[in-house]
Amino acid sequence: MHSVDELADLGSLQVLSNPLRQRILRILQREGEATSTTLAAELGVTTGGTSYNLRVLAEHGFVEEVPGRTGGRERWWRSTRRSLRFPRHSAQDEEMRAVLEELNQQWFAEDLTAFAAFERARPELGEWGDALPYSRGRIVLTLDELATFFDDYLALLNRYADREPPAGARAVTTRFIAFPEVPTE
Repeated sequence: MHSVDELADLGSLQVLSNPLRQRILRILQREGEATSTTLAAELGVTTGGTSYNLRVLAEHGFVEEVPGRTGGRERWWRSTRRSLRFPRHSAQDEEMRAVLEELNQQWFAEDLTAFAAFERARPELGEWGDALPYSRGRIVLTLDELATFFDDYLALLNRYADREPPAGARAVTTRFIAFPEVPTE
């Protein structure tokens, strides 16, 4: 089930901004569960490196051990569903802004890479090759209305994320971005 929104702190953002931890989280979100050994093999790093980073992610609530599956030296891990909100830009200090800028650059680069991979694979995806709902829009809102609009979007997203997927379903990447228009020239 979807967790309650929480305001991200600097420590959580620093944990997330580590590229190896981002890769670990992507694998766990894709595969569901893994050991540090299987993660290390897929990532091309040492088991000690994945074990350490899994513990750091667990300390901040991003992953957890799989109940009933961990025994002896073998520990199975899975990602958790945390709903983090970033502090308003005006409430961020310089250090937080720098970490968020780095994190956003990583995420945008990852999104562009994922979209390019989709475009290359599109001819082989069958009906899923047509699965590219796309919308560009412009709306006029107050700050409060924009906050409500975003909350409504998250509620819709979570309605589909918090369910058992039906047969034939597959993971679909979704992104939302909204920002005020400013003169570009």
